[in-house]
Amino acid sequence: VCVCFLFFDYFLHNTFHRTIQGVYLTQYPIRTGEADLRLVLGLVVALAGLAINVHSDNILLNLRKPGKDGYQLPRGGMFEYVSGANFFGEIVEWTGYGLAMGHIAGYSFAYMSLCNIGARAVQHHKYQSLSLSL
Repeated sequence: VCVCFLFFDYFLHNTFHRTIQGVYLTQYPIRTGEADLRLVLGLVVALAGLAINVHSDNILLNLRKPGKDGYQLPRGGMFEYVSGANFFGEIVEWTGYGLAMGHIAGYSFAYMSLCNIGARAVQHHKYQSLSLSL
């Protein structure tokens, strides 16, 4: 029952947001002038988030060395500042996307991503804290 609910929730969430974004991007083109700075700033923020996300994923992929068992604490990059650097990078990425879009469609997608990814990050942090205390 839980898996069916999650699939249904995911399906509705993505269908809703993709439809809103598609309609906005096809019906309301970005105007030059006032949107230029916002677009550039949003792209810079999104690319910074992408770089954080990719770097953090590479750290996680190379975390466990051959012959090592148990939980390994990631080190380096944004992991020095936050426990879920990959989650943080993705949140920054979608925030930049919302800023670049400059419309409720982009802002709502960034907010929903923050809620979804943020909840996973909090759970990950709790698990990490529990693992380190054992």
